[in-house]
Amino acid sequence: MKSELLEIITKNTEQTQKAAKVLAQEILNQSEQRKEALVIGLEGELGSGKTTFVQGLAKGLGIKDKLTSPTFVIMKKYKLRTTSYKIRATNFYHIDCYRIKSRDLLDLDFKEIIKQPKNVIIIEWAERVKKILPQDTLWIKFEYLNLNERKITL
Repeated sequence: MKSELLEIITKNTEQTQKAAKVLAQEILNQSEQRKEALVIGLEGELGSGKTTFVQGLAKGLGIKDKLTSPTFVIMKKYKLRTTSYKIRATNFYHIDCYRIKSRDLLDLDFKEIIKQPKNVIIIEWAERVKKILPQDTLWIKFEYLNLNERKITL
């Protein structure tokens, strides 16, 4: 059974993005050399804040592009420009598995992408492809509480 480290209640989009930026700072300040990509799996219903969180994380990692959910293209790749930090990552992959299964993700060279320690990969609807994700995937659960509030559990 996995232990949950942190539970956050956010009351608006800005707070959800701020929580993601805090995680981004933790990622940027990691000094350990990874053997594989950092994989972050997001799970939660439609409208629970996953894409909003990804937008905040991307901003926190220094990505200037406007992020939208890659529901129809499945995967988008962004370059990280965070050379002033300890981070050794150079690529940020945003994947949306709402419409696909593990087999489809493997067809997109996912195994090669996760082998590269310079990649940060964030996956919406990650529970749909759980069986092919690394054991050390960081799982974040999103819950819709009401029109404005979301619960984020790490």
